[in-house]
Amino acid sequence: MKEKQLQRLLRPHRKRIEELDAKIVALISDRAKEAVQIGKIKGELNEQVLDTVQEKQVYKRISRLNQGPLPDSALRAIYREVMSGSLALQRTLKVAYLGPEATFTHQAALAKFGRSVEYLPTNSIADVFYEVETKRADYGVVPIENSTDGAVNRTLDMFIDSDLRICSEVLFEISHCLLAKCRKDRIKSIYSKGEVFGQCKLWLRANLPRAEYIETSSTSRAAEIAGEKPGSAAIASEVAASLHGLRVVARSIQDTTHNLTRFLVIGASESPRSGDDKTSVMFYMRDRVGALHDILQVFKESGISLTMIESRPSGKKPFEYYFFADFAGHVTGEKVAATLKKLNKKCGLLKVLGSYPRSP
Repeated sequence: MKEKQLQRLLRPHRKRIEELDAKIVALISDRAKEAVQIGKIKGELNEQVLDTVQEKQVYKRISRLNQGPLPDSALRAIYREVMSGSLALQRTLKVAYLGPEATFTHQAALAKFGRSVEYLPTNSIADVFYEVETKRADYGVVPIENSTDGAVNRTLDMFIDSDLRICSEVLFEISHCLLAKCRKDRIKSIYSKGEVFGQCKLWLRANLPRAEYIETSSTSRAAEIAGEKPGSAAIASEVAASLHGLRVVARSIQDTTHNLTRFLVIGASESPRSGDDKTSVMFYMRDRVGALHDILQVFKESGISLTMIESRPSGKKPFEYYFFADFAGHVTGEKVAATLKKLNKKCGLLKVLGSYPRSP
């Protein structure tokens, strides 16, 4: 009796949902047809399929239109897949990332491009650059900095000799889990990336101070090894646990609650101006007293805000460094263009790595 009453009460709502689903599917199909036409026009004009500026405008528009009850994050996830499917209709996109499957870089790539593009896992950050440089992939996704552990040096080093451009960025919240087949007190060795150990050092010191820490090429590879070796564990994502038959021994073991990693999308061309952009540059200064101060003074006098600055050894002379910096604005903007002109006079080398929409 109760079941019949339930079905009677639910029936009009389910019927309404069926009617709405029919309209939604029809509208999505209409939207996809327009995307196909856009793809044809871009093809005729030899323009890139991915439009990071338009993508940002779509997300802003749906947030403005959203009156609930779904949160903006849920609508963004829905539209991410709608746009991913539309991109696939225009042209098959190939995206290289630091693999294997289920790494945080893979998850960041999915958050950016959705599930309708073709993904190419690689064994290293250098391989991601190679796949894009040789045109085996249209874009690559690489980590650049973590809110706890700082810059990813290997990515910075790759930009020294690469001509690829940064065309987008992805901010992705990282939650590290301890994965294993055995109990925590039987863990003898832990596998993960070096940067991950740095992000979880306080928890590891308090809970597994005697375990051996072994670096791997990726968190997913760490989970794969932990699934094969008795007495082993991995620090990786919960997604990697299900993929490799491990159980989650402990969740969210990172040292800070909001552990964000910034990823870059690299490609052959630069993004157009969106109105809320960021520019990345690399520069080398002649060795003299006050050289870095003079560079920073140019930014200060221009009223441009630096959001990151890092140094890396040049590898050519002892104690010679390249500097990497991010700042607000687009390379086509008057203020940024004037600033770069001033910087060029003070630097032995100045290289613009790309201008791209700032991640929300």
